[in-house]
Parts: sequence; structure tokens; C-alpha cells
Amino acid sequence: MNDAKPHIMPVSSIQYFDVVVIGSGISGLVSASILSRKGDRVAVVDDYDHVGGNHIDWSSPEGYTFDIGSLIFQDDSPLLRHFPELLAHYIPINPSWGRLNPQGKITDYPISIRDDIVGAGPIGLLRIFGSVLYARLFCRRLDSARDFARFWVGGYLLHRSGLETYMRRFYGISPDKVDLELARKRMLWIAEYASLTNLIRLAFKRKKSKGRKNRQMARPKEGYAALYQPAVETLQNAGVAFKLSASMKSIRKSPFGFELCLADGTIASNRIISTVPIEVAEKLCGISPSCSLTTITLISLYFSFSGDRGFERPIIYNFSHEGSWKRLTVYSDFYGRVMDREYFAVEVIAGTVASTEQAEADFRRHVASNRMFRGDLKLEGSQTLTNAYPIYSKGAADDAADAIVRLRDFGIESLGRQGAFNYQPTARVSTIDVETAIGKH
Repeated sequence: MNDAKPHIMPVSSIQYFDVVVIGSGISGLVSASILSRKGDRVAVVDDYDHVGGNHIDWSSPEGYTFDIGSLIFQDDSPLLRHFPELLAHYIPINPSWGRLNPQGKITDYPISIRDDIVGAGPIGLLRIFGSVLYARLFCRRLDSARDFARFWVGGYLLHRSGLETYMRRFYGISPDKVDLELARKRMLWIAEYASLTNLIRLAFKRKKSKGRKNRQMARPKEGYAALYQPAVETLQNAGVAFKLSASMKSIRKSPFGFELCLADGTIASNRIISTVPIEVAEKLCGISPSCSLTTITLISLYFSFSGDRGFERPIIYNFSHEGSWKRLTVYSDFYGRVMDREYFAVEVIAGTVASTEQAEADFRRHVASNRMFRGDLKLEGSQTLTNAYPIYSKGAADDAADAIVRLRDFGIESLGRQGAFNYQPTARVSTIDVETAIGKH
């Protein structure tokens, strides 16, 4: 991992701040930016030894750099309103997305008119449109993510395209147990394929230029530490203090507001904003945890490769009915090869596989059966991340809302992807949600 780290604030006695922000991911950094501009004295505290939250990189001695977390940003992201200096560190890229479908073909993501619909043949087409008609007439009561998807595309296409299987991988539970409201946020694109008219329009439409489009950007080749260090320096120049590797022990109320007890001292403040997982904040406050709130454990496998990988697109999602891996990203398509070898990361949701060794063996079997990565495939390293993102089971949103109220009653403001148990797929969404929660000015 890149050695560039923010200055670590020593804590030798109680230090006082207007606001303490717990968590140094995007939500925490944006919170610190907003609050410091208001004139508040801010401290950002995290048990991690780095900023960026679950944006974590890993480098090998050979010069490969892999990561956990979203790779892609945009040059019009509201995150740049707070940290415009990041733009110079991004790498412009031109990504494309594909998916391995249940028929063993690399095709369009998230669905292919040609391969998933036309390719089904005359009988398959009848089954597709027949199942859509049946869903619209007899499956109008929506209670889960599976109900939502089946209503729009029908049960037959839901299975044939692999969408239902991918939903199970992504959410970590069966789609019929996934919260409906989350499905509405995550899968609005399904409406584009919801009628014969739209299918025909999408199949034959021509792409038209509609003015300037945002540019897709990637983190620096060196990793996330090189990206976020300028943001840390900006905040430090504005008076924000950072305490990493903090080993937070507890939060207690005091006559001055709150005291956050760390392994090597205490920080006091009038206000605490938490962006860490809800159960972590509950534990710090001594509140009985919300046991129904569960999160994904993500295993990341880091490979180098020489040979014929069997596809061209740099980002591939696994929609097939086999294999435990969820997505692979070929970094060498963006940053160039190392020692004439390609390198990529594979995301695997822990569940059917429980260890790095099982995940690697499962991945190798699956790609071999689909004629992918024929050549020298070498595992360079791996990481396992707990609390990667929330599992959005039925009722979890209500349970999270109740827990957030309990934290608020204690005096803690809980926000962000983890702190609000909220679906935030991009830095753009995370930034906007924080701005809405605590105010832009």
C-alpha cells in the first residue's frame, strides 16, 4: 500500500473540538469539508490506518496495484466541489462493461437485446413475452426485489439473462428476501426493457450527442492513498485534525457534550457525526446492537495473467448460474501491463465460499469451464473485507431507521453508506447525500 498518509494527531490529553467525524471515507471527508468551511473545529477519527474508508489498495513487490472499492469516478462529480485538487490525480479512462451470461458468452451489461432476447429463438421469444404478460396480469403485488424484476421483465428472461442469479450474488441473499425499496433504487434501468415498444426502440436507436458528457476517471496507478492525500492536506490546512489507527473504545456523554475514548487518550466535542457501520456506532455508545442489520464480507483475489483471456472489455460481471465471483476488473487495461503481464481483481461474496483458497479454486474452475484466462494465471495476493456494504434484507431499512433514531436520541448523527445503511453506488451519490444531511453551507 502507498506510504503517503496524513499527519497523525497525537492525543496526550483531552482535546476539544466543535465536531468529531467518525470515519474517513468519502462521507467523512465531505462532512469535514462542509463543517470546516462553516468555521467549526473538526477532528476526523478512524480505526483504519488510512483515509478513503473501504477504498483500499494493495500493492505487490512486482509493481501491481489492486484495490477494493469503486475504481471509476467522473470529472463532474460533486466531490470535486469540495476537493478540486483530486482532478489532477485521476487517470482518464474509457471503460466498457460486459457480463458472462448463463449461456457462457461475454455480452452486453446489464442485458443484451441480441443475445438474451433475439438469441432465445422463436420459442424463447414467445416464452419471454408470455412471461411478461403473465407477470403484468397476475404478479402485480410487489414485495421483494425478485417481484420487482419479474414484474418488468418476466420470470423467463429474469432467469435466462442471469439477472436473478447476479442479484443473489450482489445482495448475499435470495432476491425474494431483498427489500423492495432498495430494488427500486438499484434496478430502475429494468423499466427500459419493460415493453415491446421499448425493446424495439432500444434495438434500433442511434446514439446522439447531447452536448458534453462527463469523463470517466480512475484512481492514480499508485493507489487510493495517492488520490486522497491532497484532500487530507486541504482539510489539514483548513484546521481539520486527523486521528487514524485510533482504536476507538467508547462514546460517553459529558458536561461539554461527548467524550470519544481512544486507546491513547480522549477527544471531546459538542457534536459527533458517525459514518461507520451502525452496529459499530451502537457498540461505542453502549446501545444494544441491531442484530438484524447484516453486511457483506467481500473476498478480493488479485491475479496476474499471460495468455488469451477470452474477452476484450475491462469490467466483467458474472451473470452465469455457476461460480461464486461477482465482478472482475482488468486494471492493466487502464494502467498498462507490468512485466508484459495483465493484472486484474476478482470480487467474491463470502458465503458459498468461506476462504481465499476456496474462492480461488472456485474461480479457476469456473473461468476454465468458460474458456477464459487460458494461459499462466497467478494469484498475487488477496484481501478480505468485512462490512463491505449492507445486506438489504426485508425489514432491514426499517430496523436501520429505528437504530438511527436511537443513536440520534443519544446525540449521534449517523449518515453515509454505512452510517445510514443506504445504497450509495458512487462517490457522487455519497457526496450529495452528505450535503443533504448536514447542509452545503
